[in-house]
Amino acid sequence: MTSALQTAATPNDLSNFFMPFTANRSFKQRPRLVSRAAGMYYYTSDGRELLDAAAGLWCSNAGHNHPRIVSAIQAQAADLDYAPSFNVSHPLAFQAASRIAALAPDGLDSVFFTNSGSEAVDTALKIAIAYWRVKGQGAKTRLIGRERGYHGIGMGGISVGGIMANRKQFHSMMIPGVDHLPHTYDREKQAFSRGCPEYGAHFADELERIIQLHDASTIAAVIVEPMAGSTGVLAPPKGYLKRLRDIATRHDILLIFDEVITGFGRTGAPFAALTEGVTPDLFTFAKGVTSGTVPMGGVVCRKDMYETLMQGPEHVVEFCHGYTYSAHPLACAAAIAAMDVYRDEKLFENASRLEGKWQDAIYSLQGLPNVIDIRQYGITAGIELASRPDGVGKRAYAALEAGFHDHGIVVRTTGETIAVTPPLIFTEKHIDELVTKLGKVIRSVA
Repeated sequence: MTSALQTAATPNDLSNFFMPFTANRSFKQRPRLVSRAAGMYYYTSDGRELLDAAAGLWCSNAGHNHPRIVSAIQAQAADLDYAPSFNVSHPLAFQAASRIAALAPDGLDSVFFTNSGSEAVDTALKIAIAYWRVKGQGAKTRLIGRERGYHGIGMGGISVGGIMANRKQFHSMMIPGVDHLPHTYDREKQAFSRGCPEYGAHFADELERIIQLHDASTIAAVIVEPMAGSTGVLAPPKGYLKRLRDIATRHDILLIFDEVITGFGRTGAPFAALTEGVTPDLFTFAKGVTSGTVPMGGVVCRKDMYETLMQGPEHVVEFCHGYTYSAHPLACAAAIAAMDVYRDEKLFENASRLEGKWQDAIYSLQGLPNVIDIRQYGITAGIELASRPDGVGKRAYAALEAGFHDHGIVVRTTGETIAVTPPLIFTEKHIDELVTKLGKVIRSVA
């Protein structure tokens, strides 16, 4: 007998779903559909096995359908399906916040929950501006992002973001007065660097120039990703983040790290801030917090920032911001279970232990046809391909399709870069499988 779930695995009409960040017309001509997942693999409805080399979308750090996380979600759905966070709450919200704060750098221990990384970024920007206003420095409203930065798709996020394709249709809606640091990538001087490149710390000094242009009294915060992921895996040059921290501190500007991709073990530590030894004033998280199982994101800020906002009569809302699904019970249950798995199965330690093997394997692809650069940071890598004469992005898109349909691997592509970022349950065997399949994909689109 065919179950309802099996029937749903093969849709009879592709026309109604307006797909996000997808070439819709191309996809619907030759769909890439998965119907179930387990551990390191997706499976199609006809039974083909696909190695998930993208951890879903940078998020399934504990692998797919981990039984402890699944059980926690199921039990919570039967116990408390929903509770608001406006004037009422539930114990798991506070437990989840405590667990996240315990993983954060020292001094960052106030957690505001959202439902995604995009919402987390907009929330962090609002906290920064509200903080300065309450401190009597209401002129500090300007925000500084970075070229090639990705901070989600809220209007705040694309305003500080620096990916042209995400911005060009929405200029009239963006926050005014936002400025941008230059990106940190120089292929001529950094190509095939292993981990953080030696060249490029000086790019942080551009913040001094921007401060001279606008004056620090007008600047609320600067936001960067420790690693620029969605633009092609750009690792921070050695010393770059520390220089940003020093400049921001000297001029009394808040520093925000967007750790939506780098958080929860991707660098072998809970957060890249800890890997790099640089503490921001706020940071965002999402994706890996629940291992991608239930939508959740958030912001962690300094306790003194939270306390600064706690002004006025006690019965009045201090920070007028939030979401219907902030700290959703199922998301909190999933987050706690995911953090239990990370701790008990030592997945962050596994990532750290295998980083050398990962790096060697990824750089073994150097020399394959059209590979013009390889970049690696933690358990993430970007393999950049030369463009075809008839269009930028066509070769990488062909690699995406070839991987799915012909070589049993799911990858993420951005521009001409193949981004790979496997679940942290991976083993040396999985690394070998991933690189072997990726080599076949690259050769197939030569």
